[in-house]
Amino acid sequence: MADRCLQEATGGPGGEAPVARPVAGGSPLAAAPGPALPMGPGPGGSPLVKGPGLKGTTTAERPGLPVPGLAPLQTPRPPATGLASTGCLVPATSSSLVACLREPTPWPSGAEQRCCHAGDPGGHQSGAGICSPGAGLPALIAALAYCYLRDRLSKEDALLEAAKINNVSEVKRLLEEGTDVNARHKLGWTALMVAAISRHSSVVKALLTANADPNLGDDFSSVYEIAKEKGLHSLEVLVTREDDFNNRLNIRANFKGCTALHYAVLADDYLTVKLLLDAGANPLQKNEMGHTPLDYAREGEVMNLLRASEAKFQEEQRRREVEERRRFPLEQRLKEHIIGQENAIATVGAAIRRKENGWYDEEHPLVFLFLGSSGIGKTELAKQTAKYIHKDIKKGFIRLDMSEFQERHEVAKFIGSPPGYVGHEEGGQLTKKLRQCPNAVVLFDEVDKAHPDVLTIMLQLFDEGRLTDGKGKTIDCKDAIFIMTSNVASEEIAQHALQLRQEAMEMSKKRIAENLEDVQMTDKITISKQFKEKVIRPILKAHFRRDEFLGRINEIVYFLPFCHSELIQLVNKELNFWAKKAKARHNITLLWDREVMDVLADGYNLHYGARSIKHEVERRVVNQLAAAYEQDLLPQGCTLRIIVEDSDKQLLKTTEGSSSSTEKSKVPTLRLEIVEKDHKARKLEIQAPLNPKNITYFL
Repeated sequence: MADRCLQEATGGPGGEAPVARPVAGGSPLAAAPGPALPMGPGPGGSPLVKGPGLKGTTTAERPGLPVPGLAPLQTPRPPATGLASTGCLVPATSSSLVACLREPTPWPSGAEQRCCHAGDPGGHQSGAGICSPGAGLPALIAALAYCYLRDRLSKEDALLEAAKINNVSEVKRLLEEGTDVNARHKLGWTALMVAAISRHSSVVKALLTANADPNLGDDFSSVYEIAKEKGLHSLEVLVTREDDFNNRLNIRANFKGCTALHYAVLADDYLTVKLLLDAGANPLQKNEMGHTPLDYAREGEVMNLLRASEAKFQEEQRRREVEERRRFPLEQRLKEHIIGQENAIATVGAAIRRKENGWYDEEHPLVFLFLGSSGIGKTELAKQTAKYIHKDIKKGFIRLDMSEFQERHEVAKFIGSPPGYVGHEEGGQLTKKLRQCPNAVVLFDEVDKAHPDVLTIMLQLFDEGRLTDGKGKTIDCKDAIFIMTSNVASEEIAQHALQLRQEAMEMSKKRIAENLEDVQMTDKITISKQFKEKVIRPILKAHFRRDEFLGRINEIVYFLPFCHSELIQLVNKELNFWAKKAKARHNITLLWDREVMDVLADGYNLHYGARSIKHEVERRVVNQLAAAYEQDLLPQGCTLRIIVEDSDKQLLKTTEGSSSSTEKSKVPTLRLEIVEKDHKARKLEIQAPLNPKNITYFL
């Protein structure tokens, strides 16, 4: 240990720390005696070490970590100071002291103490392993020194240390004092992981009782990756990992994302594995390398327990998902993110429900065609559907912009180049992603812009749920959901929807005039089947030029223009977005009323959808905020209110059909005012930037 302390201080010969090197004829492994740990597939190599070694030897003496030119040193005893004046060697640093104390040394009992080290260099060991009372004095004084330094350590560090040395009473004491049970070591692991790899099941039980999270993943990767990431020397990381965690793990293996269950399986500790599973540990959770705990298990009772737990966990997970879907249907979740489009949401929700509950044709995938104007929610609905099904949208959502496939030769980008052509080994954009996730939600955005040859390939994809790539390999994707968006016939759909709303409004007015008790003011309308067959289908057939392509579509979903109440929701959502930005970035509170939302909703453009509302808010509100901030008119922590000037409130509250045709006496403008502490308001005099329309150009 003295040799190690010297190496920690000097960093090896010439100030350079020794670098781990492979063992002759084997992998770069280091080992120490102790209970045999299982060998199993490891991330980046086996995560376990093998081979003999001596616990407590210096780094230079360990197999697999040779240090050229550095012979074992005899470290002279430092001058006696403090507790060391009794004759005990006290390490120079607290970390070295704690490292020395990790050797398990029993307390003296009566006049005798049993030595825990075979071959005691002091010659105290007798044949029966009994030492004289003075033999345990250095360890006793070292323990007193540890108690002296314990108060200087943080509670979290003390918890990690207590878990390492199997001090259950200390663990419970620290937890009762409010120590964070899920606190991490500076290099990434938790106390539960330390106890699991050390086979300390009693500590694991105490931590789980204190609500330790068994599904937290380790932030530690490999020694060299962490050294690079943290800006530390690799030897410093190596010594810390071995001293504070475990010295029987492969220093080159990647442990990122490993849970306490992974480590308990690596240690082949049945009791700890059972405790973790009973506490809710996920046996299917993968680390960064994609391995579950079962991948590290040896044949035996631990493997049998994991297999049974996986089946039980999957069944429980399915039951929870069914219950969650029953309590929070897909339609309800989609409405939280998408404004309006209730018919579209209902159509998609019904089809997904059939698929999830097994009421669908397994031989054919689900295919949707979303029709409607730009910026009306088609792409967002596809994203939210993927998020609902897969939770992880990065893996379960594939988006292809079909404007990139307008030429014949770009079919190769779709399925991959044939053998002998450039890019053959890379694969196609679609086939490569579908191979990784065969049940993904695939969005073909603006499919009307794709080349007809691409549509021909999609015929096979939609009909049989399989696709052959450029290498000749067939990909089965019958469980995938394919969504196409298109702006074809968007003008006809929008005009028909406006006509239906106008008719519904006139009918409501007539009912109001006839009977005041029979009032049905609603913005919900439904496109008739006759309109779909007589108007929309001929347009689609003329564009796609084939009936077999349209015949493979399960549902054609229509997205309608926003009504006035939906526009108010859009404006409010956009204003809330900027209000959060103002609060987070500048500590400014932004307020507005319904009249402001009415004015901004008047900027809605039928052809640009929700994007026109976004741009209207930016032009009329955010521009003023930016100008006022630039002119230093906004004090830190102030409250701003958006107001309307030169407005006719009666005209602003009219319906969308009459508001466009009514002549307004004045154009309403939006202004900012500061709300003072006494609730008085003061308008901001913002100097308007130079308007390009007012610039005179001289030729």
